[in-house]
Amino acid sequence: QVRLVESGGGLVQAGDSLRLSCAASRLTLNDAAVGWFRQSPGKERNLVAAISVVGGTYSVDSVKGRFTISRDNAKNLVYLQMNSLKPEDTAAYYCAAVLPIKRTALPQGQNEYEYWGQGTQVTVSL
Repeated sequence: QVRLVESGGGLVQAGDSLRLSCAASRLTLNDAAVGWFRQSPGKERNLVAAISVVGGTYSVDSVKGRFTISRDNAKNLVYLQMNSLKPEDTAAYYCAAVLPIKRTALPQGQNEYEYWGQGTQVTVSL
């Protein structure tokens, strides 16, 4: 059974940085497209950033220039480096993965991903 586990969340102040990690068991993340989603209470879960099998990336406008998604293939990890955090970044962050047909695919919808982690909370205070 594939399992994804997020780590690295926490309580920080505005302007601080955090690095989230997504680790997988029974799945080689090198072969997967991986996305980071976030969800605030009462709101929908939305994509923050995605990375393709070949390393192409996508991020939403609200985090461009602040968040970076990357891979460490040797460690079977995907990271989300979050800089210049803002209170509006406060949310539960989830990683998701799928084995895509195209190695260049950058899935952006929740229903395009097959495997999900349990989430890690990021809280940004003023």
